[in-house]
Amino acid sequence: MKKSLLAAILIFTAFVGNAVALEYKAMKDWVRLPDVNSKATNQHGDVAVSAKGEVYVSTMDPAAGVQVFSADGKHLRNVPGAPNDFHGFVIRRDQDGEFIYGPRLTAQTVVKMTLEGKVVLEIPASAIPDQFKNVNPPTRKNAKGEVSPNPDGGKTFVRLTAMDVAPNGDLYVTDGYASDYVHQFDRRGKYIKSFGGKQDPYGFKTLHKIAVDTRFTPARIIGVDRANGRVVHLSLDGAFLGVIATDMLLPAAVAVQGDYAAIGELKGQVTLLDKAGKVAARFGTNTNPDEAGKNAPDPARWVVGIVTAPHGVAFSAKGDVFVSEYSLFGRVHRFNRQ
Repeated sequence: MKKSLLAAILIFTAFVGNAVALEYKAMKDWVRLPDVNSKATNQHGDVAVSAKGEVYVSTMDPAAGVQVFSADGKHLRNVPGAPNDFHGFVIRRDQDGEFIYGPRLTAQTVVKMTLEGKVVLEIPASAIPDQFKNVNPPTRKNAKGEVSPNPDGGKTFVRLTAMDVAPNGDLYVTDGYASDYVHQFDRRGKYIKSFGGKQDPYGFKTLHKIAVDTRFTPARIIGVDRANGRVVHLSLDGAFLGVIATDMLLPAAVAVQGDYAAIGELKGQVTLLDKAGKVAARFGTNTNPDEAGKNAPDPARWVVGIVTAPHGVAFSAKGDVFVSEYSLFGRVHRFNRQ
């Protein structure tokens, strides 16, 4: 049997003791982003599912920063004016309907926009106090190792990587590529506080993405602390509640639905954790060191159901899991819950 055909019919099963917990089936050729615009689609973003079941995927394409697909993988449209630097984003409902919420990685802003592309809120980095930002060094090195003055020396910066929305409408944004602080704003964009960081008791090393964990009362924050290989819980007030899981393969993305949290691991794996932090399912595992965690594997080498570098995860209403890759070519997986 050909390897690709075998992968296409794989059903991934996790066991707790002797009992089957969850089963997922990889869907063959659900969607491939280059098919949309006939060119490689550099992807370093996320994926989200609307209430209608439409799948939104962020890319680095200047003309199609957020692309929308039907549940069966048909390209429907691009979100007009959507930025191409949404590193992490979510779709959440408030009293006025559904909105896209996401931090812009290079523009250093937080954006709320309608599903049709109208920006209704934008929070600049200047809203965050400088004491919670990184500072550019006074000098810099070029590729030859030569040192020169840094024109941005002394200036503060953020590299915001993900966010989510609490039940009361507060916004939580993580500065995962810089300070590792989480910044809290109210629903109107007014700054409230910052917490986390690299110091104790947090000790974060790339708090890459976060989600509001509604499996608990009160809700809390679940975060993937990538370089530490762990998943953590924080209270909505910023208290460090503890470590949920360790020894993960560079956890880079997280989504919550029902009793489970899906974790996309950059080194080539997807894991579902239950409320106790136990593994309920694990699938897509890539054991090839030349592929796992890399964004350049040629599409000709792709195998259905085997991930390369998960960078975004999302659930459908039925519990199916979508996985967007860190990829020069653009790739999104669908694993259907059986």
